[in-house]
Amino acid sequence: MTDRKGVLEGLREDLIARIERYRAHKEQRGGPLDKDMEEQAIELQNDEVIDALESESEEELRQVMHALARIDAGEGDVCEACEEPIAPERLDAVPFTTLCRHCAELR
Repeated sequence: MTDRKGVLEGLREDLIARIERYRAHKEQRGGPLDKDMEEQAIELQNDEVIDALESESEEELRQVMHALARIDAGEGDVCEACEEPIAPERLDAVPFTTLCRHCAELR
């Protein structure tokens, strides 16, 4: 099994940097829209994609932070739902999971 906490800490740093890039992009784009209607449509679509990517990254960061807190509390390898051990293979594949495979499938 890998150093799960180290993997999660690295993922946390990557997500924070990614979110900062998305926010910087949006601040840079804060000027007026292009005069051409087609260009305006493209700019708006790009902004929507950036917003969606930022939201997705923020949700993943919340999951990573929650998993790190559970590791620090000594609960990182126990399913939140059924309190059974989470398979090491699952933790390796999805390091921020807090559910065993069975409980995850039920959701």
